[in-house]
Amino acid sequence: MNDPDPEVLRVSDGAVSLGGRPILRDIDLSVRSGEVVALLGANGSGKSTLVKAIVGLNPMTKGYVELFGTRLEVFSQWPRLGYVPQRSTIAAGVPSSVWEVVASGRMSRRRPLMPLRGADRAAIAAAIDQVGLTDRTRHQVSTLSGGQQQRVLMARTLAGEPELLVLDEPNAGVDLASQHDIADTLAARAAMGSTILVVLHELGPFEPLIQRSVVMREGRIVYDGPPVQNDHDHGHAHHHPAPARTSVGPRVAAPLDGDA
Repeated sequence: MNDPDPEVLRVSDGAVSLGGRPILRDIDLSVRSGEVVALLGANGSGKSTLVKAIVGLNPMTKGYVELFGTRLEVFSQWPRLGYVPQRSTIAAGVPSSVWEVVASGRMSRRRPLMPLRGADRAAIAAAIDQVGLTDRTRHQVSTLSGGQQQRVLMARTLAGEPELLVLDEPNAGVDLASQHDIADTLAARAAMGSTILVVLHELGPFEPLIQRSVVMREGRIVYDGPPVQNDHDHGHAHHHPAPARTSVGPRVAAPLDGDA
């Protein structure tokens, strides 16, 4: 009998060292098809290092990553995975329009040097529409606000029609209106059956769509369970009592308090 919600991501006994310095250790994480999971934690807790390891940008020094049941080192079905990095140099280098940047997201679906097909153009237009930038399709990316540039990065990934979306702090440095726009886009993708793993410093506008929270501290997962919400006045996170998959002991009562 087929599993209706198969596992699309697994990290088992994962560890990552950068420059000889241990960054992640004892990482066990699984995400099933259709889940929307928030990866939370303070700055420096290891969130971005983990998602980069998941997409193959940071090599594991121990353990392994599986995508769609295949070990990362032999995984080849890259169109099934979409990665949205933190906003970086999208506006640097050769001037590019919104359409040109988003069109680059179709490369994994096309043969090299082949012209765009009707399906490619439709996917590009749909992705731009999903992030609310249709009226800026021909605008230079360098003329857009930070929040709009982040939405261009998301549209580029959506154009590839991935099954698993991994996003690294899509709300970092963008205004609240853009955060709501990004959250609405992800909610629409989740309604279509996409699996989403999103790195966040706090839930904010993403709270309604998050089904599960995974909290990191000092390179380890210290809480994995029902969504937690920040208390901005005290720097704590509150959650309903539930069995938690944790690699650290009972001190997880307030998963998002400051680094030890």
